[in-house]
Amino acid sequence: MSKPVRRILGLSGGKDSTALAVLLHKEIPDMEYFFCDTHKELQETYDYLDRIKARLGIKIHYLSAKRGFDHWLDVYGGVLPSPKMRWCTKQMKILPLEKFVGDDEAISYIGIRADESREGYISTKPNIKPVFPFKERGLVKADIIRLLEESGIGLPDYYRWRSRSGCFFCFFQRKYEWVRLAEEHPNLFNEAVKYEQNHSDGRTYTWTEGETLLELLDRKDEIIAQHEKAMAREKKAAPNRPLAEALEAVLDEEDDELPCLACNL
Repeated sequence: MSKPVRRILGLSGGKDSTALAVLLHKEIPDMEYFFCDTHKELQETYDYLDRIKARLGIKIHYLSAKRGFDHWLDVYGGVLPSPKMRWCTKQMKILPLEKFVGDDEAISYIGIRADESREGYISTKPNIKPVFPFKERGLVKADIIRLLEESGIGLPDYYRWRSRSGCFFCFFQRKYEWVRLAEEHPNLFNEAVKYEQNHSDGRTYTWTEGETLLELLDRKDEIIAQHEKAMAREKKAAPNRPLAEALEAVLDEEDDELPCLACNL
């Protein structure tokens, strides 16, 4: 007798995957929800996951790599992950997920909206089939915000200063987000600084191309001033847009790097 097809939904601690859980948790009662925990997340992310569990009455599987970030950093010779070398995504998100699924047939529900051009992480394993409910139903960002508000879950607290979920030292952070990390979580910012320093080969690796975090922080006033000008322009162009949406639009404008395609896991 063959096993039933598993239905899985990866929660990132961000708005889109959460809205997808809101949309589907009654439609698909046997859904398996998971979160790939790098153990380098913001506390706000864990708090938001607790809120999701409480509001929806669901269980979340917390998946982790057998070895942590520091182990893999050593394996990769101290080279910090970057847009061109995303070893953290492979080792700490993709492999734990594929181990969780194993050889079972699974349908993976992915929270990519109809107004987005990206696809998110799609497994290369033939037994994991992706589906895109938002795209299929034509749901866009405004629908996602509505789903979250109506559910009582709302947005995660970090959206006050950060545009997406992910590790506190994520290399896709914009410069303004690094500045705000230093203000909101100075201990985590200092930890990220330490990762740039003290490598056995004597080299310095940086999270942002072309400057260290300490050099970036020296330009704090300049970075904040540029950001505030951009926010003012955004507010003028769309005065009724919620702060979180305006922040996301400005940060996407400031840096056209695509976000990590597996950070929706």
